[in-house]
Amino acid sequence: MAKTEKFERKIAVTGGAGFIGSNLLLYLVSRYPRYFFVNIDCLTYAGNLSNLISIEKAPNYRFEKIDICDYAAVSACFEKYDFDGLIHLAAESHVDRSIAGPAEFVKTNVIGTFNLLEAARQKIARGGNFRFHHVSTDEVFGSLGESGYFGESTPYNPNSPYSATKAGSDHLVRAYHKTYGLDAVTTNCSNNYGPYQFPEKLIPLMIRNAKAGLPLPVYGDGRNIRDWLYVEDHCRAIDLVFHRGKSGKTYNIGGHNEIENIELVRLVCRLMDEILGGEPREKLITYVTDRPGHDRRYAIDASFIENELGWKPQYSFEQGIRRTVTWYLENEVWLENCVSGQYLKYYEKMYSNR
Repeated sequence: MAKTEKFERKIAVTGGAGFIGSNLLLYLVSRYPRYFFVNIDCLTYAGNLSNLISIEKAPNYRFEKIDICDYAAVSACFEKYDFDGLIHLAAESHVDRSIAGPAEFVKTNVIGTFNLLEAARQKIARGGNFRFHHVSTDEVFGSLGESGYFGESTPYNPNSPYSATKAGSDHLVRAYHKTYGLDAVTTNCSNNYGPYQFPEKLIPLMIRNAKAGLPLPVYGDGRNIRDWLYVEDHCRAIDLVFHRGKSGKTYNIGGHNEIENIELVRLVCRLMDEILGGEPREKLITYVTDRPGHDRRYAIDASFIENELGWKPQYSFEQGIRRTVTWYLENEVWLENCVSGQYLKYYEKMYSNR
């Protein structure tokens, strides 16, 4: 292993083999050659190291297979590399999975975050500097009506086991900042989309099924609204907040792209019709029983990060979704390789009887 002393900073990225983590590490490792990055991931079903082939031999990158729920392993890793910063992305994140089995979400999202905070607290107790960047979700705020937006002061009102555990982790980070003086920032983002997203999520699921001529399952009436953020824009925002965000502050990151789920699916179908030809794929849309506690609308007011740090999304939704559909169609081998037998069983369980 290369000696880390030659690097200006040593930063851990948890969940770096997942969707957002992979995109973030690809962005950061090339952008900051004088930083040393350690990808901490236990490689659950959604963790895919093939996403990071292009940087796996980079001198400023290492991978450590560690479960953040194992405090001894986390502490040993912190000792080994003497980190001065962490970007915390590791989480169980799929709402449907949290409804079917909430225990793993409590374990990873709450206990795992606690373990990382404790490791960081031990570092500052020894007189070291440490910045803790906690990446969270807009789902902690609950559901919006037809108008209004989530702001940094919006009260928490989580409605699923997933969002409840993320809310709990947000509160822990704030408490460690207030109680122990930990230099911490939190970002709450809207729905991400783009390359390397595991195909249980809406957009890659629709692309894969539409390509194969399979049903396109849409919950309820399909009128639920989400604000979509292209993953590259999110990576730029994380970079800015980690480096320039004010300690103790929360920054909401949104894409200014509200769209109903059904309209999103129709747009994906039209793009695929344009690119691939063939019969209109909208005929594959199948309405299925809505999931419990399905929030109706999310929308983020991102004016604080725009005014404080000068961040704005660079991609319109039309640009981002076209890039996304094209990427998945050009990387069909990646898409099929990441779909394990375990996921196929899960998919069958979630949708076969609806």
